[in-house]
Amino acid sequence: MKLYSGPLSLFSRKVEIALAEKGLAFERVMVPFSQAEGNFPKHPDVLSANPKGQVPVLVDGDLTLFDSTVINEYLEDAYPDPPILPGSPKMRARCRLLELTADEILLPDVVRLMHRTEPPDPDPAAQRAKEEDAMRAEVDIANRYEALDRQLAGGDHFCGVFTAADIAIFMVMLFAKRLGAPDFGSHDALAAWCARVSDRPSVVQILREVIETDRSLSP
Repeated sequence: MKLYSGPLSLFSRKVEIALAEKGLAFERVMVPFSQAEGNFPKHPDVLSANPKGQVPVLVDGDLTLFDSTVINEYLEDAYPDPPILPGSPKMRARCRLLELTADEILLPDVVRLMHRTEPPDPDPAAQRAKEEDAMRAEVDIANRYEALDRQLAGGDHFCGVFTAADIAIFMVMLFAKRLGAPDFGSHDALAAWCARVSDRPSVVQILREVIETDRSLSP
């Protein structure tokens, strides 16, 4: 099994955590990355597998897949033990909805902070507009965190046990923190959950590598 990944690709890291949780051995190919150009030059195997030219790309025998959600669903079907989805249909639906919330509702707000890792816009008005939008994004992110705190409802994990929902939400929150998003420490349930996830062996290495990458990219 081979995974094409990226050091600051949160979607690739989702797959890496799932593979580690399942105890699956794989060869990891890190694509080139720089702060200025992102994942460039594009890896030819990634370009041939994914029309978007993006990681993650998983190769398992004669099967090649892209998109973190599709890949993790495949891993669950092909290698079901230990699971990263709950057992009941209702809880599986809840898990998938939470993953969707992380990737398509929370993440777009986080993306509005991405300019903080880029050189300032040469147009002062454009730069001010980005900063003003980032302030609005921080309010939206804080509201998302409050809702997530309520959804935990005192549980250790979002779906009772550690699942793909926890992986997706944690990764988006990690990248939000890197970009200076509002602290979630005032939400006790969410803060305790984040600490539990951070201590999982499948996550510890990811955190270490993201921190090392950030250091290497610092001016």
